[in-house]
Amino acid sequence: MHRRVTRKADIMNRRDISVGLFALVVLPQVMRAQEPGRIYRIGWLDVGPPEPTQAPYSPEWVQGMAKLGWILDTNLVVVYRHTDRTERLPALAAELVRLNVDVIVTYAAPQTEAAKQATGTIPIVFMVHGDPLGRGLIASLARPGGNITGSSQMLPELCVKRVQLLRELLPGALRIAVLWNVANPAKLRDWEATQQAARDLAFKLEPCHFTGPDDVQAACQMALKARADALMTLEDPLTWLFRSTIVDFAASARLPAIYSGEYAQIGGLMCYSINGHELHRLNVYYLDKIFRGAKPADLPVAQPMVFTLAVNLKTAKALDLTIPKHILTRAEVIIS
Repeated sequence: MHRRVTRKADIMNRRDISVGLFALVVLPQVMRAQEPGRIYRIGWLDVGPPEPTQAPYSPEWVQGMAKLGWILDTNLVVVYRHTDRTERLPALAAELVRLNVDVIVTYAAPQTEAAKQATGTIPIVFMVHGDPLGRGLIASLARPGGNITGSSQMLPELCVKRVQLLRELLPGALRIAVLWNVANPAKLRDWEATQQAARDLAFKLEPCHFTGPDDVQAACQMALKARADALMTLEDPLTWLFRSTIVDFAASARLPAIYSGEYAQIGGLMCYSINGHELHRLNVYYLDKIFRGAKPADLPVAQPMVFTLAVNLKTAKALDLTIPKHILTRAEVIIS
């Protein structure tokens, strides 16, 4: 059973109002500026195999684009490039540039940075990036400059929140094993934020590093040898690609764990992350504005305001773990 509860954060905020006003006031005017008969091409750069539940294959994204007049295989084409090895991203980004797509969409930091290295002219829209300002991709959140914009995932802040949730769940725990990809430089700030949160809450961190697909299993075994009381991940494309492996490991090792994204739906105990519906909505909004003539340099980087806490009660029962009521009352998704 999945249960969703509307929270205060879901109420329309100022950014939502501005987006709505744009649709009501400006959109009817710029609609006339479309080029009749033109087919717009999105170069989509991703890590992992194509999945029918994710953009550009998710019905939510397709329907969102269609509502604004962008119909797949009519006036919109997606050129999808993906790999399970991040070192191949620069070559794939360069291929999209050679194909002269109208815009490049990326999901996370490694894809975004590969695209940025490949082109300074083709617009780039990132679905999420933990620290675009700190990584030097943009001049400021309000005015990114250059050819890139999108949604900041606020990953360091989310890492802090996950550590806090683990402390609420496990008041007597001492050690957290942290799985993270040290080959992804964007993860350094996440690690630093996690370290500070752990110090504040009297946790000892056990770093379990990996650098590529071949190291993930070994990193899991490091967590086992560390005799950790709990597990968390610093999210990047490789942790997402190997999410089933990580969730299965946590179950076999009987480790309470917290993740990002939709891990709870595949057996993860708890997840705390940006709401995926909002990410799709924002991506559709940026693409529409760029196709109608807006420049990425003038489109502020969004900081999502809607977050989702998910709890899997089946997994909690298998771990002989009772989820505190104050956590359950805050959960938007409960799987039982």
